[in-house]
Amino acid sequence: MREQSVRQPLNTHDLNHAILNGSIPHVMLKLALPTIAVLLVQTLIGLLETYFVSSLGTDVIAGVAIVFPILMLMQMLANGGFGGGLASAIARASGAGRSEDAQSLVWHGVILAGILGGVFSIVMLTSAQMIYHLMGVTGLALDAALKYSNIIFISSPLIWAVALLSVALRGAGDTKTPARITLLGGVLLLPLSPILIFGWGFIPSLGVAGAGLAVLSYYIFAIICLIRHMRTTHSIIKLSIKPINFQFFKDILGIGSLSAIGIIQLNLTVVIVTTLVGQFGSAAIAGYGIASRLDYVQVPLMFGIGSAIMTMVGINYGAEQFQRARHITWIGVFITFLITGSIGLFFSIFPSIWLGFFSHDPSVLQTGTNYLQHVAPFYGAIGIGMAVYFAGQGSKRLFGPLLAGTIRMIIAAVIGGISVLYFNASLSTFFQVLGVSALIFGLVSLMTNFLTKK
Repeated sequence: MREQSVRQPLNTHDLNHAILNGSIPHVMLKLALPTIAVLLVQTLIGLLETYFVSSLGTDVIAGVAIVFPILMLMQMLANGGFGGGLASAIARASGAGRSEDAQSLVWHGVILAGILGGVFSIVMLTSAQMIYHLMGVTGLALDAALKYSNIIFISSPLIWAVALLSVALRGAGDTKTPARITLLGGVLLLPLSPILIFGWGFIPSLGVAGAGLAVLSYYIFAIICLIRHMRTTHSIIKLSIKPINFQFFKDILGIGSLSAIGIIQLNLTVVIVTTLVGQFGSAAIAGYGIASRLDYVQVPLMFGIGSAIMTMVGINYGAEQFQRARHITWIGVFITFLITGSIGLFFSIFPSIWLGFFSHDPSVLQTGTNYLQHVAPFYGAIGIGMAVYFAGQGSKRLFGPLLAGTIRMIIAAVIGGISVLYFNASLSTFFQVLGVSALIFGLVSLMTNFLTKK
């Protein structure tokens, strides 16, 4: 029974002491920097892959761009949604000294990875063509999307397992091991991707399918490394088969399901926005896809800092240090706003620095510039909202972030969709609506966090 769990600290005494008593900015950055640094490397590798794929033509760029929001939906559900529920449960168990519960939660997370990853595989392998067609791609762009998509989503359970094992380590306070594995996997992926896309020696050119196979190879490497590490005695938290306890699933899914709603809101908005941009043609989708990749550069930053916020808030909540948890939240909000806001402001002023790396097609560049000038100035507001979201995971208080996400979706998808489909709004007007939705998202998140008393 859970009430009889042994109340022993994990082998993280010094780290937990720092989280509970040390300098908040120092500990936060110490936890966040390994994740940020390596995920930025991973993002850079992803951008280089986009560069490689871009040489295959505008149709291929459009095909990969249409897959990307759904792939990001799955990855964010695995890492920040249900993975956030797992990490939050482990962090709170760690703060309360329930080491046996923390170990069992890891195994229950693996079971969920198989179930949820399997669902994604079935849905995407049977329905991808219909989904991408509804999102506005046809012909060669649709063919490219399916070649890339089928390889990516057949490996969905693997992607989920890598994500949940990684967040389990982060929830216990070990951010270095997932970061190290990500870096090593990136080193493998960097040369493998162009080899499989363009061919080399006896390896034939596989085109866009080669990009998918390179990603699959990365996840195979990552899962082997994670399992090997978490079976050793020096791992901060162990992977081993444990008896099934539905209370642990409830702990994970209770916060994970709410987190997933927020993730689905965000990514459904992205899918709808991509579909609406598709009304303006393939070149517009390509330009938006390239420009919006800058949005995803924010993900490693927000996820790195957000994971640190979630772990610190969760451990402090487990130890019933509620006031310190609030201080952690506000410091995390400020740091995230400063970083994401600066990036957005810079590229809204100098969009060609980003866009010119991927394309020289005037119509593609025009759309990309239009997007960055209207949306990037509000990246700081998105950063605020995401910091509050991660803090809500740690404290099991997600009503405010969910409300903010709902309002953002209504403005961007519903109002934006009506303006494009029924009032023939221009692309510039539509991007202005997206900028307003981002601003409101940050302000509502900030307001609800301020009103939270505990």
